[in-house]
Amino acid sequence: MTTTAVELRLCADQIAGAAVAALHAEAQLTPKPGLVDRRGNATHPDMSLRLLAVSAEALRKPLCDCAEAARALEPGPALRAEIGVIGRAGEQRMLAATGGVNTHRGALWALGLLSAGVAASAESVETAAGFAARLAAVPDPVIVPAPLSHGQQARVRYGAGGAVAEACAGFPHVVHHGLPALRATRLRGGNADCAALDALLAIMARLNDTCVLHRGGRDGLAFVQRCAAEVLHSGGCLTAAGRAGLERFCAAAERRHLSMGGSADLLAAVLFLDAMFPDSPEGLPCRP
Repeated sequence: MTTTAVELRLCADQIAGAAVAALHAEAQLTPKPGLVDRRGNATHPDMSLRLLAVSAEALRKPLCDCAEAARALEPGPALRAEIGVIGRAGEQRMLAATGGVNTHRGALWALGLLSAGVAASAESVETAAGFAARLAAVPDPVIVPAPLSHGQQARVRYGAGGAVAEACAGFPHVVHHGLPALRATRLRGGNADCAALDALLAIMARLNDTCVLHRGGRDGLAFVQRCAAEVLHSGGCLTAAGRAGLERFCAAAERRHLSMGGSADLLAAVLFLDAMFPDSPEGLPCRP
């Protein structure tokens, strides 16, 4: 192996390591409405923190492979085809590790594209997200017949864009909402967990989460977006009122059996990009 190849491998390993660390951090973050955390499995009887940790580690290799592919191939159909091969193999690797439980399919899609974006275009958050968007917009040449996932069913039924539209748009809920909220709370003196929870709420307040739509329909989605916005309006996790509102939100989401899995995937992307670009401008511009 040449020196260049060694350096490339280390760089790809570092990128994948940061992505896996983001998955671990998202899982451990507590309390999260409708999601597995340190207090329990909420609305996911088939999941646990341990299972999420096993799943995150199973994705280390495919995420590393995505970064390496982006360094080795020019952006375009060949790279998109290779990312598709890596993604499908990575999904099978995840399912084998979890006994068939879909823990991180959406996260693999988002973090795989963003790992490629960081590897190929490491200037800023927005250039990495832009590269990921251009890659996501290239059609995958391989179509594998499979039953529609819950997210795909929700996209068809409710006309939601879902994970594909989010990626093709350059991850707007990550770049223009989640990341600015994370950094704004940090600047106000919030610790890492407080900042991450506010970022999650900022995503939930705006995202048409297909996981929520699958379980709760449009009424469930409106409820989630309203509750998240109310917590933020109360000051978020830096205030007693915000923390109390978050606890009420958690309890209500569990009663309604709602899952905000799409928001969780995008929070992992926020934490990943924040780690990759710690010196980028604090508080990227928010957009509606």
